[in-house]
Amino acid sequence: MTRLSGETALVLAWIIALVSSLAVLFIGEVLGQTPCVLCWFQRAFMFPLAIVLGLGLWWHGVALALGGAAVALYHIGLYVGLIPEAIQPCTATGPSCTDDNQVVFGIPIPLMALVAFTMIGMLSALSLKKKQI
Repeated sequence: MTRLSGETALVLAWIIALVSSLAVLFIGEVLGQTPCVLCWFQRAFMFPLAIVLGLGLWWHGVALALGGAAVALYHIGLYVGLIPEAIQPCTATGPSCTDDNQVVFGIPIPLMALVAFTMIGMLSALSLKKKQI
């Protein structure tokens, strides 16, 4: 079994961040879906990941991935109804955080974001661990 090198882990994390950034731009600009408030926060964590990981700054990748995953996890809680309506940030103005606009190809966008942030965080941490050895 081949082990993943630190450099390979970092490149994979960067590819996931880049593809995720391009995907949300496609969803917004081509498919015309306006992002909700929480989607904007997730973008604020994802877009810099494509840059900092491309520069090899894995320590920032871990921090940004953790922040983005926290927002995505909260968003999933809203989407599935675990978080009460009284504390939902998306009900005042703009698109809803829980309607059909939050689904692409049958998969909720917050779930895709959580998976991407988790993978980026794990790969960045793996890269960090490999550099310390």
